[in-house]
Amino acid sequence: MTNYAIITDTDSSLPTDVAARYNIRQVPINIHFGQETFRAGVDIDDAALFARIDREGVFPTSSAPSPGQFAEAYRAAFEEGADAIVCFCVSGEVSATYSAGVTACDEFPGRDITVVDTRSLTMGQGFMVLAAAEAAAAGGTKDEIVARALEIRERVHLYAALSTLKYLAMSGRVETLSAGVANLLNIKPILTLREGKLDLLERIRTQRKAWRRVIELAVEAAGGRPVERMAILHVNALAEAREFEAQLCGSLPCPENVMLAELTPGLSIYGGTGMVGVAFVAGE
Repeated sequence: MTNYAIITDTDSSLPTDVAARYNIRQVPINIHFGQETFRAGVDIDDAALFARIDREGVFPTSSAPSPGQFAEAYRAAFEEGADAIVCFCVSGEVSATYSAGVTACDEFPGRDITVVDTRSLTMGQGFMVLAAAEAAAAGGTKDEIVARALEIRERVHLYAALSTLKYLAMSGRVETLSAGVANLLNIKPILTLREGKLDLLERIRTQRKAWRRVIELAVEAAGGRPVERMAILHVNALAEAREFEAQLCGSLPCPENVMLAELTPGLSIYGGTGMVGVAFVAGE
């Protein structure tokens, strides 16, 4: 039986303990403050990220892992006994990560490495990776591992409410900040996963209404089907995430084990402190 190693990147938002349980390696997205570079999940987390942004008033940039970072992960997996690798990367719609993962394969001629563009991100990607790891542990072939992950992608739903547009404004991704800036920054956008990227779905005026709308959308998406997997997503907002979970599970039958997952710095720099949401896999 082929021993497959499963690798992904930190834009999967997989909690480190969950990744460790399934022996999943996560290649870190890079965060840059000027000439300083930090590795998401290694040198910097959401709390440290926003503490520095708020302290210095400087907005960082992010970049895909280098091919060398992927090669390091591939090499470590082979040295630990893997016969083959399947690597699941954040959507090519938002990052050059997939390209770097593919380029890194050149350092291992003749070795069995498959790199997959998940066309997903955060726990949409994370659920795909978990399904792949389970299929690998069950002795699945490479085709079965990839097929299982892609099948999960078709049943993932994600909705999240930002608490502020401050950080999007700092990033330059809010095009018009005119006389209505105060009102604009009070809008609570609702995001969803669409065509491989997080996309604006609706604009809500208050946090309470935004949470309520996210819950409504989740219930509608579940369509009465059981929820197989669920993660509550948050950016530096653990208490709010737990409060949101309680409200959500009062309206939607939640699975027994619900993960709490930080968005992680490669994505959270755009979501901003206080973002709360849910990702889940609806039953077939």
